[in-house]
Amino acid sequence: MANKHTIILMQTSQNKASRTFMDYGSITQAMDGICGLYERKLKELNPAIRNISYDIADLYNFIDGLADMSALVYDHSIQAYLPYDRQWIKQRTLRHLQKLAH
Repeated sequence: MANKHTIILMQTSQNKASRTFMDYGSITQAMDGICGLYERKLKELNPAIRNISYDIADLYNFIDGLADMSALVYDHSIQAYLPYDRQWIKQRTLRHLQKLAH
């Protein structure tokens, strides 16, 4: 399932103009992209701190703080995209970070 084209749909605020998407070649790349998005936000908020660390609860709060976030993952067997919700994204980011830690 890791090498499936994945589109992350997100809305950062209640303003519909804040809707955007991120396009990735795999679920793993998409989860890495979400972590990178959060890390860039942390650096933006804390420009004087060189090494910023965070835990999974911080990342979950970031994801939950967005007006909306979901994923579309391509399934070759049905030749269509399957939708996944914010909870699925949180589970997959946790699994992704756990793999990086080992």
